[in-house]
Amino acid sequence: MATKSKAYGRIIIISMALAALSACGSRNYTYDEAYKRVADLAKSLRPLEKTARITDLVDTSGKANLADHLPAIDTFPMAVDPERTQDAVVAEVLCSTEKSGSGRDGWMVEVATQFNEAKVRLPSGKSAKIAIRKIDSGTASQFFISGKYPDAGYSPSNELWIKMIQNAGLDVEVLAPRLVGNIAGIVMKKAIHAQMQKLYTTVDFKAIVDATVKGSLFMGYTNPFASSTGLNFLQTVLVSFANGDEGRALEPGAVSAFEAFQKGVPFVSLTTIQMRESVESNGSLDAFVLERQSYEGLKARDDYVFIPFGIRHDNPLAAIGRMGAEERKVLALFADFAKDASHQQLASDYGFNMLNEYAGTYKAPAGDFLAKAQILWKEKKDSGRPIVAVFVADVSGSMGGDRIDRLREALRAGSKFISAGNSIGLVSFSDEVTKLLPIRPFDARQTAEFSAAVDSLQANGSTALYDALIVAEDMVAQASSLVPDSKPMIILLSDGEPTAGMNFNRVDDLLIAMRIPIYTISYAGDVEVLKELSRMNEAAALKSDENDIAYQMGSLLNAEM
Repeated sequence: MATKSKAYGRIIIISMALAALSACGSRNYTYDEAYKRVADLAKSLRPLEKTARITDLVDTSGKANLADHLPAIDTFPMAVDPERTQDAVVAEVLCSTEKSGSGRDGWMVEVATQFNEAKVRLPSGKSAKIAIRKIDSGTASQFFISGKYPDAGYSPSNELWIKMIQNAGLDVEVLAPRLVGNIAGIVMKKAIHAQMQKLYTTVDFKAIVDATVKGSLFMGYTNPFASSTGLNFLQTVLVSFANGDEGRALEPGAVSAFEAFQKGVPFVSLTTIQMRESVESNGSLDAFVLERQSYEGLKARDDYVFIPFGIRHDNPLAAIGRMGAEERKVLALFADFAKDASHQQLASDYGFNMLNEYAGTYKAPAGDFLAKAQILWKEKKDSGRPIVAVFVADVSGSMGGDRIDRLREALRAGSKFISAGNSIGLVSFSDEVTKLLPIRPFDARQTAEFSAAVDSLQANGSTALYDALIVAEDMVAQASSLVPDSKPMIILLSDGEPTAGMNFNRVDDLLIAMRIPIYTISYAGDVEVLKELSRMNEAAALKSDENDIAYQMGSLLNAEM
């Protein structure tokens, strides 16, 4: 009979083999071979080196607040937007993305459209109308708590956000505890699940956490500041380390166990939809978190096992703030309308209402606990491992005007989320690559030099994107070799496809072999090359415009640094 350590080894071997298959077309560089090749290429590119002059040190004493960088609410699109007329009462709902999108992610859009067409009347005789704004649950809660959009309907994925809003002192009326049923789960490759069954009586949440702590499971989850599944996962992990006692879940013993767990987590996606897209395109994770509704639509679903955890995700509907009586009545009428058998059947067709018998691992904790858990996560998620990172900024001609101004703003705002223990550098590129800031610990002086370098950014020329990435990879690799147990990463901001320098086929295998995650923020919607770069080594690909780039950068760095 195999020993437990040998069985763990088999899990790791299977994981590595599956990850290797996902990197189809690779010339199979070893890390050392890639390291040397990247260093040679970077040297041959002869990047410029410029140092911006600083006039004073930057005050780094204040704590960053993501709510300070919220964009205008109109940045988040209206999925249903009925005409505002004098004889209509329109109630707006900030709605989570898994039901305010399109196709199988558009259940609430379809039901709201049907509601608006049904000519439902209020006692006053006015028509009742529903507007749906597509926005992730965590970001919507920040709009409410910050007071930047205090009065509206709200349908997050689960009740945790409502508890946090109540904890902030806002008026909350829950009109429907459940619109449609859903649950969170850990999705695991069947081959890995089969191996774990030999080691554990039941492959449940505690077994998965144990395997991750031991380093035998390659797992990812989502950002608990934005994702309902991520917040649910965080609170479940903490409470499980305290044996179900919420009162002890933030004490040193549970916190120490959480830090040990985090050492085995390679990837935190910002949302579950991004997690799903990453898995479908890469597939190197052994396990990851996902809602059941998303799992039902997973392309390779037959290759995975779904393991429920945490509280239920029953998509409540609430009135937040000082909504008028008639608007609240519209929400109540809509909640009743959504419960109709035909609409619930539509929800089931889209993957909701599965596993209705599941009751939850633990009861939902208080809002104060959740707020403290988020702060703890920000402080402890890297388990003492310093980050070594380079920002790579596109300053080609197409980035001129407002774009370069907003890019500077985003980098300044993002720098407030970087912990002092991390090491940061900055590269810009157009026709040529420029090292603006070597990688050094992000202390007061480095922060000032970073700010000065950002102020110096000017847009012109074409786009030598891959040249810049090779230089950045070389910088990060060399700096990481000097910082034991560090976490390397690259953050790339660009608005389009490369137009100069090396091409993708010359560098793709090197980028894969270097194993440095490349987080990308695109100014121009879905730029496929940027998404492909993020897929290579499990990183997030974000899209933004001039209006929300600072918030997107803040969200990314709040999650990763």
